[in-house]
Amino acid sequence: MNPLAQLDQQFVWHPFTQMRDWLRREPIVITSGQGAVLRDVHGKEYLDANSSIWTNLHGHSHPKINSAITRQLGKISHSSALGFANEPASLLAARLVQAANIYDLRFTIYAPTSQRARKSRIVNRKLEKVFFSDDGSTALEVALKLAYQFTLRTRGAEAKPKFLSLTGAYHGDTIGAVSLGHIDLFHKAYGGMLFKTDQVMSPYCYRCPFNRAKPERADARNYRKCNWECVSLVEKKFSAQKKKGNPYAAFVFEPLMQGAAGMIAQPVGWLPQVTEIARSHAALLIADEVMTGLGRTNAKLKIQKSKNFLFASQEENVSPDFLCLAKGLTGGYLPMAATLTTQKVFDAFLGEYDEFKTFFHGHSFTGNQLGAAASLASLEILQSVKSVRQRAALQKNLHDDLQTLWSLPNVGDIRQVGLVAGIELVKNWRTREPFALRERAGIRVCEAMAKRGVLTRPIGNVIAILPPYCTTRTQLSKMISALAESIAECFRQPTNKKHRQK
Repeated sequence: MNPLAQLDQQFVWHPFTQMRDWLRREPIVITSGQGAVLRDVHGKEYLDANSSIWTNLHGHSHPKINSAITRQLGKISHSSALGFANEPASLLAARLVQAANIYDLRFTIYAPTSQRARKSRIVNRKLEKVFFSDDGSTALEVALKLAYQFTLRTRGAEAKPKFLSLTGAYHGDTIGAVSLGHIDLFHKAYGGMLFKTDQVMSPYCYRCPFNRAKPERADARNYRKCNWECVSLVEKKFSAQKKKGNPYAAFVFEPLMQGAAGMIAQPVGWLPQVTEIARSHAALLIADEVMTGLGRTNAKLKIQKSKNFLFASQEENVSPDFLCLAKGLTGGYLPMAATLTTQKVFDAFLGEYDEFKTFFHGHSFTGNQLGAAASLASLEILQSVKSVRQRAALQKNLHDDLQTLWSLPNVGDIRQVGLVAGIELVKNWRTREPFALRERAGIRVCEAMAKRGVLTRPIGNVIAILPPYCTTRTQLSKMISALAESIAECFRQPTNKKHRQK
């Protein structure tokens, strides 16, 4: 075993990892990376098929981001945001606000559960203020605390702010963020430490009890047969809470796709309907775009720079009160997060010193200069014509390659939004029968993919594919071919020739 692997097993405790399993074999020790390729201590190369847990947008060792960090190192690496400002953080805040306020403000028509056509004009609640923190958990924690305090200050001290999120929600691992989550496997162990939040059905079309459609070889969102019962349940939840005399303070959601829930993709039109309901009940909207933001889920790519949406909320003209970013903010280089909010929320915390209306929350590395410099470089890349074209081509190629997986009987559903894909494994696609977690179906497939030089991580029985934006056509083909071959191997199915690497 490599000496570094020995040190790891002797001293390191890994996140979300059963360490008894970890200690049974030599771990892959990554030593370098270039573009979509990672290399280990033995010199073996792997394709990074989930962008290093959804963070590395442009590929490893990107020259533009490397240069930005190097230039900033020549000036200063960090100074406190408590009492001082700095150049890159100020510039970054302005750029994020600019990017977050691009909307297509047209009249839109939806078909709500009442079956009446409803016209709704999008009201843009402009995001004007940025609070920096360290990661996705802290970005959500900031939004949660701000929403809590804002509700008390606008509804009165007697208010008891309560929050609504989706079934299967995951919003981070700090206590507040965990309280918003509803995945027993992750959160049940901490039940005694958490405050209570409510949950409402997420639009999981593939396993929706209201979907009357029989299984087909297609994304379940595209052949579903329902009457938007999931939207009706959201309306009922808000109405029931209002009758208790304590309307929800905020509705928390991942727009377009729930990540850790199993890459649950929302059908078009769901998000505008449920956020309209939340607005009608005076609830704040907290958009968790830690995974979905920064170009990852944007399907409506345009070459015009001014029309290039970077956030999932913008895809369906949803204007939140809080927009939470992290993961890919620095291009996957450094831990940094941002919570964007409105002037109205900001104003609720203004007062004289002795009123103590200050937002009492902070982080030692808030607005870190190196992270901000990397983020500015990443945003410049994202908004370039070259990047838009690359992402559009990669998105189409990903869709085309994923279609080859439908011939495998253990592929039940394929959900793609932009450059995120979730492939749900089942015992038989005709019955949708799931594998029990103890069968380790997703883990086995990912282990087989690693042997073929492709790295990703499962979410239960769902294989996640989130390629870096620089991934070439050949590299993408290898990712999907390795997935197809690994599924066939693990469940002993013949491999179709079209699954082989192009």
